[in-house]
Amino acid sequence: MDKWTPEAVADAFRFATDWFAVFVEEVNALNVYPVPDGDTGTNMHLTLQSVRRELDLCDNTKMAEVARALAYGSLLGARGNSGVILSQLLKGFSEAIRREGAVTPEVLADALEAGAQSAYRAVMKPVEGTILTVARGVADGAAQAAKEGAATIEAVFAGALERGRAELERTPELLPVLKTAGVVDAGGMGYIHLVEGLEGFVLGKPLPEPPKIEKYAQEAFEEEEYGYCTEFLMEDVKEPIEKIRELVAPFGDSLLVVGAEGYVKGHIHTNDPDGLLAAVARYGKMKRTKVEDMSEQHSEILSAVGAADEAPPPTGLVAVASGWGIIKAFRGLGARIVAGGQTQNPSVQDILDAIKSLPNPEVIVLPNNKNVILAAEKAAELAEKEGKKVHVVPTRTLGQGLAAAVLYAPESDAAGLVEEMKEAAAHAVTFEVTRASRDAVVEEVGEVSEGQVIGLKDGKLTVVADDPDEALLNLLKLTLDGADDYEILTLFHSPALSAEQARALAEKIEESYEDLDVEVHAGGPDLYDYLAVLE
Repeated sequence: MDKWTPEAVADAFRFATDWFAVFVEEVNALNVYPVPDGDTGTNMHLTLQSVRRELDLCDNTKMAEVARALAYGSLLGARGNSGVILSQLLKGFSEAIRREGAVTPEVLADALEAGAQSAYRAVMKPVEGTILTVARGVADGAAQAAKEGAATIEAVFAGALERGRAELERTPELLPVLKTAGVVDAGGMGYIHLVEGLEGFVLGKPLPEPPKIEKYAQEAFEEEEYGYCTEFLMEDVKEPIEKIRELVAPFGDSLLVVGAEGYVKGHIHTNDPDGLLAAVARYGKMKRTKVEDMSEQHSEILSAVGAADEAPPPTGLVAVASGWGIIKAFRGLGARIVAGGQTQNPSVQDILDAIKSLPNPEVIVLPNNKNVILAAEKAAELAEKEGKKVHVVPTRTLGQGLAAAVLYAPESDAAGLVEEMKEAAAHAVTFEVTRASRDAVVEEVGEVSEGQVIGLKDGKLTVVADDPDEALLNLLKLTLDGADDYEILTLFHSPALSAEQARALAEKIEESYEDLDVEVHAGGPDLYDYLAVLE
């Protein structure tokens, strides 16, 4: 093949995403703490899935549109250190092809080089022996092939992979922690698999079989305190990226702050995620945050070593969720998470991938949003065609989902669990305090102005208020006055509100309702000042 049309570029990255999926667990098994994160393969795959969603939405006949999908999709979907660096590799790649009518061997080599340069620039303190080294090797191999007169796309990829694989094998010599664990770099391996997938599309290869995982690098290290992998995505940022980077730097290490298409994405390992998110929130509109306890990740990985040889319990659980505190709660209850929710609905493919990733013969899915239920049901249908029995509990809010997930027991029969979960979900009440996105007239509350604080009960706009505290108090008054069958209120607050403010509100609620226990947690969905669950 002597060139790629825009359609071919889009199809190549779709195929490469499926190719990469085969190797997710292999890449995860190479993770070495504390470099870089606990789920490199998963993070890179989620980033590529976001690219695929953008490719499916754009005009694939125009190179500029395809290039934008690569850059924009990867930035929005970037997860973890490896995902953010991958987004910068794709950003550089996209900038090199944006104005081209077709991708020739020479353009491909230039694009791989531009990607490597973009990734190096994004990292505050580049470390050799990582994905950066491998990306440089891929670019150098492609450049050499083009210099020697490579006349086909296949020849450029062959040169890129030969040099890239050589650099991957060299990573343990460059990074002592890899040598200690006896592995190559996980991110570097992931990038090689991505390039292999692009080459596989050109050569018409079938998807390979997943490799058998023989060892986990984490076994070489004791459990320690690793802090929190913290990420944020903001829009409407007026300050330069350099200023945001300087603000974030004192909070920890493994720092990346990048931007594209009007967005700023940040990643850092820190012991103070709440302080970090509160500090950056004043510089723009927070679209999305994610906080992972890396110590918990490490413990989970170590406990899973050898589990693949054991028969899994009969029932698995998948939950759609957003907000790092809520995600942590679902994970603590045993759920596999699909990121998404209000304004960020996951695709059928996202949910299907989560279902298929579980070893359990039966899986329960909690969509946790009325707009996600149909996608969950479609994913269930597709999974059942592949031999997995799936039950969708039609939870319409995160509160209903949390109430249902409390009952999850992997050793229990799925059919019985589903009925109990439905009953628990029906009894839970979800309160959401947010801001109106536009002017409107709502029958229940009258006129609502854009930006005004509003309160929703089980997804229905119920109150308007001057501030978030007032909105939640009014929601509780409407629900609890005259009611005596609720005992616990679980209150999640967004990064925009301080823990002190949330605790003060909790004390006020407990003073008004003496029989109600209030639990306060950081990490609510970014869209809401407060999300509360009454049970």
